[in-house]
Amino acid sequence: MTRQVARVIYGAIIGMALVVVLEDHPPPPAQVAGELVATAVAVSLAELYSEIVAAQARAERRPTREELIEIMETALGVAFGIVFPAVFFVLAATGAMTVDTAFTVAKWSGVGLIAFYGFSAARLAGTGIAWALLQAFAVGAIGVVLIGLKALVH
Repeated sequence: MTRQVARVIYGAIIGMALVVVLEDHPPPPAQVAGELVATAVAVSLAELYSEIVAAQARAERRPTREELIEIMETALGVAFGIVFPAVFFVLAATGAMTVDTAFTVAKWSGVGLIAFYGFSAARLAGTGIAWALLQAFAVGAIGVVLIGLKALVH
């Protein structure tokens, strides 16, 4: 479970970065959703392959079935983090919200997702609520900085 927390955070940061970049010249919302899905597939396959190679190098043998399942779960965590904001662009494509709203909700829900998993990781490590909230705030700040940098550049 702990590796998936880290990988979801990693994926969410990648997804947020893509959303922030696409916002300047937004393609149609269905295309944004497609690009998030394509990025999730590409990055999670890279994660899968690199983790299998690393496991082989560490153990000097092929990974066991259990090790492969764990590696696949971590790759799925990355994919989930990246593809998470796609739902808002699917909603925009159906007319349920505007494209501008989809970008805003995608960015800020990304911050929330990153902070939630930061909090969860701290709690899984046995820390108290105050420390977990501090960790959630710190990791959520990564997303806020990403949004802020985009605002400065734009």
